[in-house]
Amino acid sequence: MTGLRVLTEDDWRLWRELRLAALADAPDAFGSRLADWQNAAEEAWRSRLAMPGSRNLVAETDGRPAGMASGVPTGDPAARELIAMWVHPQARGRGVADALIDAVASWARTEGAEQLRLTVYEHNTAAALLYRRNGFTDIAPPGGAEPGVERFMARPLAD
Repeated sequence: MTGLRVLTEDDWRLWRELRLAALADAPDAFGSRLADWQNAAEEAWRSRLAMPGSRNLVAETDGRPAGMASGVPTGDPAARELIAMWVHPQARGRGVADALIDAVASWARTEGAEQLRLTVYEHNTAAALLYRRNGFTDIAPPGGAEPGVERFMARPLAD
C-alpha cells in the first residue's frame, strides 16, 4: 500500500534525503547534479519546497519513504509541470510512480489546469514508457529546446 504525503518547507530534511538519493541513483535523469545540492544550505531546501504554486509529494510504502514528485506552475495558466519524479529502486514496480503521477495530475486539475506536462531525457526510455502508460504523449518542444536530447510530453486533464 502506497501512502502519499504533501510536504511543507518544514519537511526540508526528508526532501533533502530523497533528492540526494535520487541524484545519486539516477544522475543522468535530472537537470540538477548531486554536487549542486550536496552542500546546499537549509534555506535552499526550504525555498525549493516553498516555491509559490507548487505541490511537493513523498510516497511511502511500508512506513518508509519510497519516492517523490513535484507539480509546479508553468508560464501557461492552463498547464502544470511534473518535475523531480523519482522512485527508490526497492519500491519500483509496486505502483509508487503511478500513484505519484496521479496525485500530481489530480492537484493540477484542482488548480484549473487542462494539461500536465513534463520533460524526460531521450536516453531515459524506462521513464518515457512509464509516462506513456500514464497517458502522456509527445508534444512539440518549446523554442530553444535542444532537439534529440529531451522529450516533451503532456497528459490531458479533462474529467
